[in-house]
Amino acid sequence: MVRIIGGGLAGCEAAYQLLKRGYSVELYEMRPVKNTPAHKTEGLAELVCSNSLKSEDVTTSQGLLKKEMSLFGSLILECADKARVPAGGALAVDREVFSREVERRLNEFDGFKLVREEVTEIGTEVIVASGPLTSEKLSESIIKLTGADKLYFYDAVAPIVTLESVDKEKSFWSARYNKGTDDYLNCPMSKDEYDAFYDALVNAQTVILKEFEKREIFEGCMPVEVMAKRGVDALRFGPLRPVGIFGENGERYYAVVQLRKEDNYDSLVNLVGFQTNLTFGEQKRVFSMIPALHDAEFVRYGVMHRNTYINSPAALTESFNLKSDKSVFFAGQITGVEGYMESTMSGLIAGINMARYLDGKEPLDLPETSLCGSLSRYVANCKSNFQPMHVSFALLPPLDGKTKKQDRKAKYSERAINDLTAYLNEIKEA
Repeated sequence: MVRIIGGGLAGCEAAYQLLKRGYSVELYEMRPVKNTPAHKTEGLAELVCSNSLKSEDVTTSQGLLKKEMSLFGSLILECADKARVPAGGALAVDREVFSREVERRLNEFDGFKLVREEVTEIGTEVIVASGPLTSEKLSESIIKLTGADKLYFYDAVAPIVTLESVDKEKSFWSARYNKGTDDYLNCPMSKDEYDAFYDALVNAQTVILKEFEKREIFEGCMPVEVMAKRGVDALRFGPLRPVGIFGENGERYYAVVQLRKEDNYDSLVNLVGFQTNLTFGEQKRVFSMIPALHDAEFVRYGVMHRNTYINSPAALTESFNLKSDKSVFFAGQITGVEGYMESTMSGLIAGINMARYLDGKEPLDLPETSLCGSLSRYVANCKSNFQPMHVSFALLPPLDGKTKKQDRKAKYSERAINDLTAYLNEIKEA
């Protein structure tokens, strides 16, 4: 009997992967015995935010991830297809129909048992998929188990853009404030450019926060738009300070936005000091007013909300089990993946690897050319500044040879599908 803590997307997917491999599962969901500030129902796999599971186009990272997960036989994807509503090229669902379908499918297995109670101790042969709103008592147990001083809470995260989408003619590499090596990509602004950006920023639309978020957000960080409202020069004396930053010919700038590398392939950069509560649309509009970012491709927008996650690079392997106890797995947003399908994927991998552990088999060794493999590696191996991450083509290793820019995503997708299919056929897990 395997215990799974948490009845969200990751927990339900993990349960299904174990059940169809012949294992009995007890799935623990504390709602409605104990509710969270965000959930509205007691249903399994409740979609708390949007009802969209994003694109199905395999030349997008979200579409490719779905294709990869379909190769494993994903419960969540199958239920989403049954509950889909029209949404153009995206997969969107009727939330209630979707939730009921997930519960119905799990209940078809004789070995499935749903337990409505709060879990406070973890034990062994367990998958922890308790999500970003993990209860306080369970959080304390996780802290003890992982050997951490605390769980990680991110209240604000700056946007991330692809490096290749930054205008190289309007940016340059140098050290931060002329100290150290040239690790920062500087995006200078003239006075007129800064003034226009500033006016747009302070008047931009922000997300309306829930009460439980308001109580926790502003203690340890400040949104860039809030800082800006303190005065027209607040940013110029803060994250956009141009002191010690000069162009090739010694040019001085009115303000400088700095970008910092985010990944091992030098494909992603984040906007330093740009934690924000602007809506995604406003982030795209306002931050694209920075001259070097006029055509920036946003891999992740800035977000501000409570999210509890463990320091996965220190605690977990690429298989999503603890380095200190191979019988304990984690899945979902608590591992540091961000997004509906990313959470589901981690549950899928954790469920399969738990079954393989119980069967005495080696865990999955997913191709790094697949999005499942690349995100799993990011979670376990991020070298610094570990923060929750969506899937992205930028996490994949570069393509061999020269490929036209417009063909790259299709090539990434083709390579991922071929490599993952071959691997799953080899180990008989397709």
